[in-house]
Amino acid sequence: MPVWPRWLGLAGLLPQLACVAILYLGPGEWRGAALGVAFAYAALILSFLGGMWWGIAAAAPAAERRRTLGWLWVAAVLPSVLALAAFLPWVFEWPWPEPSLAMLGGALLVSLGVDAKLGLLAPRWWMALRVPLSAGLGLATLAAALA
Repeated sequence: MPVWPRWLGLAGLLPQLACVAILYLGPGEWRGAALGVAFAYAALILSFLGGMWWGIAAAAPAAERRRTLGWLWVAAVLPSVLALAAFLPWVFEWPWPEPSLAMLGGALLVSLGVDAKLGLLAPRWWMALRVPLSAGLGLATLAAALA
């Protein structure tokens, strides 16, 4: 795996881990901000994953794009739709952000299924990168939801 994706990807876990640390160990008056940042970061990264999948689909050979990649185009749009849906409880003043954090954490974990299905469209090292990042962010987001 190239060094830049590895280190930048791992660094990308730090904001969520900091929010979880604040939620469990920090002062109570920081709780609302930590929950809000944890929610926004999870929604942002979930949307980013969809963008990566869209780019992979767009970079695929033309014949493959036409014949077999309909599922990937749909999968690439779903993360942004889910991230937007996670805002709805806040808009309608329903319980938030814990249920939305749980949904986003679950979606991040499920995203590994799409990554695994990319096969030869993704670099050889793709899953070695995606598993710790999606699992780490998904579990940290679930930890924030339970705090």
